[in-house]
Amino acid sequence: MTSLLIVHFSRTGGSRQLAEAARDGAAEASDVTIHYLDAGEAGPDDLLSADGYLFACPENLAAIAGGMKEFFDSTYYPVLGRIEGRPYAAIICAGSDGENAKKQLERICTGWRLKRIADTQVVNVAAQTPEEILGEKTIGKTALDAAHELGGALAAGLELGVF
Repeated sequence: MTSLLIVHFSRTGGSRQLAEAARDGAAEASDVTIHYLDAGEAGPDDLLSADGYLFACPENLAAIAGGMKEFFDSTYYPVLGRIEGRPYAAIICAGSDGENAKKQLERICTGWRLKRIADTQVVNVAAQTPEEILGEKTIGKTALDAAHELGGALAAGLELGVF
């Protein structure tokens, strides 16, 4: 059976909400098996056993957050050359612009030779004060709907063999 791995990391809830919306969209759009894991729980075997991926994480200090970076650091070389050509999509929850985190995540996926199936979504929550940055996030309906649609499109494409 075809499977989708969703790996997420979140400290303040924004990326988690987006990953959940993508997961729900994937479940509604297809019969693919969905593995939904926190970045701290996911490892090389999870990547190797999946047919496609969705990565969701926050931007921290103009880079992907440390928990997601640790996931990529610990899995990169064990799967290098073994997952080439598989499709992926990504979502960045940003406090300002998210472009550096987006570039960093996409560069890692390029190194793995993954196939990006959609533009990376960057959700700007405009958190600028320490209280806003450290506070629990609430993601708006428009961004959640876009994540839901992205998850559905990725899962449906996997199921149909489009990617």
